[in-house]
This record gives sequence, structure tokens and C-alpha cells, in this order.
Amino acid sequence: MTQEDLIGQDVAAVRSAIRTGAYGGHTAGLCLGKLQVNLAIMPAADAAAFEEFCRLNPQPCPLVGRTHAGDPNWRDLGAIDLRTDVPCYNVYRDGALAETVQDIRVLWREDLVGFALGCSFTFERALMQAGVPMPHIETDRTVPMYRTSIETRPTGPFGGGMVVSMRRIPADKVALAQQITTRFPWAHGAPVHVGSPEAIGIPDIDAPDWGDPPMGMGEPVFWACGVTPQNALARARLPLCITHTPGRMLITDIDDTEDAFLPENTTPIKSEPTGEPL
Repeated sequence: MTQEDLIGQDVAAVRSAIRTGAYGGHTAGLCLGKLQVNLAIMPAADAAAFEEFCRLNPQPCPLVGRTHAGDPNWRDLGAIDLRTDVPCYNVYRDGALAETVQDIRVLWREDLVGFALGCSFTFERALMQAGVPMPHIETDRTVPMYRTSIETRPTGPFGGGMVVSMRRIPADKVALAQQITTRFPWAHGAPVHVGSPEAIGIPDIDAPDWGDPPMGMGEPVFWACGVTPQNALARARLPLCITHTPGRMLITDIDDTEDAFLPENTTPIKSEPTGEPL
């Protein structure tokens, strides 16, 4: 199946296509109005330190929730099975990407814990509704994502640089995009940088580390990205951890305007350099 086949389908239909392996592509533009999340799965022994890392870095790692050890069914987020309901998974062993698979049933263990982190696909819908173009969605491509020189706040074995996603925004709509995304702290919130990519350690904006090369015209605007935990997990060199493949998210049953699940007492990250004032 293609993304075009699934556009406009409800969560149950899209999840069925993913669960059966009929669809393994990106999830941008699917199930509009439903919260999509980044996924990180790891042994329970490392879960407390990772949860603290998320709380210290709420902009790139907005924590939506975590599972109980060994339970792949995430009823708080919907009729979800973590082993099958992501279009594509990255499997890391000792910090290195070992394989990419469409389900992880054979890898599931009784000590594994899943974490859900907010995703920028949530605010893209609001931007489009306000007339801010999202050409990567219109052309069935994955938003570009980059490693940066912005450091996260480390804890335990977790740390490293922030990953950002970039969208070219027409100059006369940059302020509007900032205002809109500020309303979605569970989906990375306001941009972390506008303007020169070199100022945040990106040498070539046309060569993203993940996703497709940028499209459209306008000012480069950068948001904290949920691929950041994958950097942190690689640095931690855990014997096993599993994440979504960038751009291929876990789609929940939760309306993307709900904020009751947001963590309390988080401290926003302060990043340097900041580039253009936001």
C-alpha cells in the first residue's frame, strides 16, 4: 500500500495496514488529528535514567508516557501493540544500528520498556490549517533532519547533541509559525533556531542526516526533533534498544490537542548558539 491509499483513512484502518506489513512508509499526513509519537524501547534497567534524560530535555524529548516492563500493549494510547504497530523499527546493539525491521515480535523480552515522545507531525497539521505550506507532505516525502552542535543535558549514560527537523517557511509566515508551534509543547514547541544552519553546526542543509533533502522556498526554520533520543541511545551503547525509523511514527488514538498527558515540573532546555532571536 502507498501513503495515498491511506490518506483520509481512520486510525484502525491505518494501524491494520501497518500491523499486517502492508504499509511500511512514513506517517506524515496520516490520521490527521491523532497524536503521533516517537518510540524508544530499552531494558528496564536503563529506563529510569532515560526518563530523567527526557525530563531534563523536554523540547527534543517531550515525554508522553512509558509502559510497564514486558507489556507490549499500550492501552493508555490506544489499541496498540508496540511489537507491530510502527511501520519500521531501527534495532541498535551496543550503540550501533544492527538492522531495520517491520515488526519486533521475535525481539520482544519481558524486561523491555517503551517510551513515547511527542512528534512535530502534530504541529504540521496546525501550520497547514493556518496557510503555512508543508511541501514535504504535499509531495509524499520525509522532512529533513540534522545533527547539530546544540548539546542536551546529560544524565547517566544518556547525552549528546540535539537533532533538529527543518522546514522552509515563507519569510512573512515565520512569526506565525513560531506562534502556532509554541502552543504544542508536547510536540517540540517553538523553533530552536531560524536562519543560518552553520550557526548550529549543520554544514550542508541540502544533505540531511535523515529524511529527504529540503523542498520549497523560504527561511530555514529548525525545531527540536524526536530523533534526538536515538543519538542519546547510541551514545549510551545499550546492549539492545529499539526505536522507530525516522519519519515512521507510532500513531495513537489520542487527539493531538489533548495535553493531559504532559509531564509536570520540566525545565525547558537552553541551547547555544541560539541564532536569530525567537
